[in-house]
Amino acid sequence: MEPAFAVLVGLFFAVAIYLMLSKHVIRILLGVAIFGNAVNLLIFTSGRVMREVAAIIPEGATTLAGPVANPLPQALILTAIVISFSFFAFLLVLAYRAYQELGTDDTDGMRVAEPEGEPLPPIGY
Repeated sequence: MEPAFAVLVGLFFAVAIYLMLSKHVIRILLGVAIFGNAVNLLIFTSGRVMREVAAIIPEGATTLAGPVANPLPQALILTAIVISFSFFAFLLVLAYRAYQELGTDDTDGMRVAEPEGEPLPPIGY
């Protein structure tokens, strides 16, 4: 099960980075959302995917009886889902507002700080 999740995490990271390298803001936002999901899936996979025993120590015992799933990554993922959703909603509203003001979602067209008629600064080095 973990090798399949590892491949899926790699695929999510590849797609997210590809989308974040785009010039269009909507694609960048989708890349950020997929990147967050990839990180969540990576944390979930690192906590051992098991359905066997809950991580509860029985009464009278001092340690767990056998291999169990780690509950800490699951708790971290629940928190990360809420944070990434609110971050995505904020970025979506910010992108919509920028589109309303500038009339474009292309990052090259959003260069309002450069003076008119002057050559653009170098895009890459």
